[in-house]
Amino acid sequence: MAHRIITQVVFSGARIIGRAVSESYRQAAASQKYAAANQKNGGGSTFASSNITMDEACKILNVGPSKMGQIDLEFVTERFKRLFDLNDPKKGGSFYLQSKILRARERIEREVQGYQRMAEREAELKEGFKPKWTKDQKE
Repeated sequence: MAHRIITQVVFSGARIIGRAVSESYRQAAASQKYAAANQKNGGGSTFASSNITMDEACKILNVGPSKMGQIDLEFVTERFKRLFDLNDPKKGGSFYLQSKILRARERIEREVQGYQRMAEREAELKEGFKPKWTKDQKE
């Protein structure tokens, strides 16, 4: 009789441990896929808390989606200031919403700066390499 109880305990324990291991493996695989997809979409930033997509940033600040970096930064700044001030914790707002608004503005600025750098590189490649000469080097 005792061997039957011991066998049931061992098999139940093995089943529980097996389920836990398989579930943790599934979660690890899902997070790895998410990180790979996020990095493909340009979300490879140095701050883990600022992993926000461009679409989400545009929705938060209620601005149109950016097409090849064509977005009015003045309008984005106006929307940011207005929403940031409306959500001031001293006025009964939410610090969480303020931080989301800040991260959205930072994401849009990073996107626009990236497209500006690409455009500068392409312009330099079209013109060819022309080093900048100083007054002393020309003489």
